[in-house]
Amino acid sequence: MSTLADAGKIEPTALVGPAMNPWMVMPLVAMAAFMEVLDSTIVNVSLPHIAGSLSTTVDQSTWVLTSYLVANAIVLPLNGFFTSRLGRKPYFMLCLGIFTTSSLLCGLAPNIGILLAMRVLQGLVGGGLQPGAQAIMAETLPRNRVGMAMAIYGIVVVVAPVLGPVLGGIITDNLSWRWCFFVNVPVGIIVLFLVYMILQDSPHHEAKGFRRGMKFDYIGLSLLSLGLAGLQVMVDRGEDADWFASKFIIGCGLVAAIGLTAAFIWEWYTAEPIVNLRLLKNRNFGLTTLGMLIFGAVLYASSTLLPLLAQTLMGYTAKEAGMVLAPGGLVVLVLMPLVGLLITRFSIRWLLVFGVLANVAALELMARLSLHAAFDNLVVCRVVQGMGLAFMFVPINTAAFADMPRVQISSASGIINLARNIGGSVGISLSVAYVKQVSQMQQVFLIAHASTLNVAYRTAVSQLRAAAIAGGTAPANALKMTQAIIYRDILGQAGILAYIHAFRLLGLIFLLLLPLMLLIKDVHKRPVPPVL
Repeated sequence: MSTLADAGKIEPTALVGPAMNPWMVMPLVAMAAFMEVLDSTIVNVSLPHIAGSLSTTVDQSTWVLTSYLVANAIVLPLNGFFTSRLGRKPYFMLCLGIFTTSSLLCGLAPNIGILLAMRVLQGLVGGGLQPGAQAIMAETLPRNRVGMAMAIYGIVVVVAPVLGPVLGGIITDNLSWRWCFFVNVPVGIIVLFLVYMILQDSPHHEAKGFRRGMKFDYIGLSLLSLGLAGLQVMVDRGEDADWFASKFIIGCGLVAAIGLTAAFIWEWYTAEPIVNLRLLKNRNFGLTTLGMLIFGAVLYASSTLLPLLAQTLMGYTAKEAGMVLAPGGLVVLVLMPLVGLLITRFSIRWLLVFGVLANVAALELMARLSLHAAFDNLVVCRVVQGMGLAFMFVPINTAAFADMPRVQISSASGIINLARNIGGSVGISLSVAYVKQVSQMQQVFLIAHASTLNVAYRTAVSQLRAAAIAGGTAPANALKMTQAIIYRDILGQAGILAYIHAFRLLGLIFLLLLPLMLLIKDVHKRPVPPVL
């Protein structure tokens, strides 16, 4: 059986310099990616404080989240282009340096306008950190150790979004919302210095530069930016604006549909695309990108719905709801390195099948929860899901990059990260909207049965009214109290039924991954391709 020590042996196919230790590089770039992912959620719980401090509305303060996500989505798929023009190390350092500076300026922002401008800048350069870190980690280790690199990267992108609101709440309560941004500054400076000292570029990552007369894909960039911005704003603001009852959301939807369709066609056929979508012709990469889209949608949707259920219907505090999610993150933290080792011994397809089935089992457990479920029941759901996530994330990323030419890994990383982020944004928005709509439908159905013509209803009213009178309530008020209790129960039952339907639907959607995962070609027994 392989060990962590074995994983650290440098093989000829690893893209490392003569003095570069991969086990020093990977924690550094992972920390940079961790900061970027963390910043997508760390201010979630701080929005009321931001609104009060900057004399704006809570609704306007939500653009602190939206602006970051929109800017981030636009840059993610451009990682390959900028890496090829500026060089891998210079581009990564540029993004990290500006991200650190913009974090400082976010914390110092005197008004909402400047804060939003700095968040846009932070999102733009942050979009280069996440795929850049993944590409560096995938290239630093030899091909037969990519699974371990993806395990470390997986810990970052799965744990950071969960930790963000918890850390943001602690910082905001004890210091100020501004420290949610200031905390990046010392970490960013240290990581930037160490990356400069340790990271080395391989020859094929030397900067090509922006040559005079070179063709720049302005049309592709414009179409992609419009489409991604429209989609991100639509899914992020749709629930608050009552979806397609709003002309603004309809407009965003049209911009997204037209922009993304035109961008896909243009990028596929143009000679020098800014995003190389033709990488999707690679069987494993095409399947894993589609799989990551579904994976991101279900992961982010379920991770949003479970704490919402705990807080809105079960009476949990925000801290208690966060504690429900924490054990799942711990399981991911422990299992991902193990899965990275298992990839070298077992078929990647069957590891993925196990991951899919574990996630489906977790969603079915969530669908069996009741309003009176114990804390332990919720934790078990997350533990099983965490196990499934570890067995999904590492193999799916390993399969995506295992036979990808080295010079294309940066482009591929941007595309697959964008797929996961888009899936997550759409999954969260649609799942929350689904729960809201189904809850209202269930209320109508249940209230229709709360009639004096219903024997069970009459019996319940009679018993509750008698109990209220026996407890000292005046007879004139007892009926009102009884009706209020029954109505509260109806709301609770309608809500839990909506969540049950949502979790079951997510489980069915996740099952769609099974045939996709079985079509993936195994990678661990194939010969290691030469460095290109």
